[in-house]
Amino acid sequence: MKKNVLVFGLISGLIVSTLMAISMVTMYNNPDAGHGGGSMIIGYLSMLVAFSLIFVAVKNYRDKQNAGVISFGKAFKIGLLIALIGSTMYVIMWALLYNFYMPDFMDRYCAQMIENAKPTSSPAKIQELTEQMNTQKEMYKNPLFFVLFTYFEILPVGLLVSLITALILKRKTAKAV
Repeated sequence: MKKNVLVFGLISGLIVSTLMAISMVTMYNNPDAGHGGGSMIIGYLSMLVAFSLIFVAVKNYRDKQNAGVISFGKAFKIGLLIALIGSTMYVIMWALLYNFYMPDFMDRYCAQMIENAKPTSSPAKIQELTEQMNTQKEMYKNPLFFVLFTYFEILPVGLLVSLITALILKRKTAKAV
């Protein structure tokens, strides 16, 4: 099981980290391209693609190493460990990008959020949003919050995929051949 978790976790981490890095560098270098919600969809789709390996890993373990049976708990545990490895690689990649390539990311992000709100919000709401963005920028400077915010982006997707995979692949008795 350990080898299965490690191999599939590293592959999923490599996929999601690489896609995130390509996406972030592209957006950072083309700020006027209007990425908005489309980039968020691409980001979550890349997480789903990477974490789809959880299904492959659990099925592989169940069918090849565990005589065709697996409990919900064991399947969920395999998925969770793969999600943790992949998410950790994502957090590390983002920390490298943020600190060494785009240290002004939060300034740009907050300015864009405020700019996007201007056409549909009152001056009071803009002021409230500005204060909220400033608080987030300050929190993002703290390494603990930086890591927690970044895990919060990706880990729920991995947990959801692990849960669904465990529900689909659990099997108490081996299939008759």
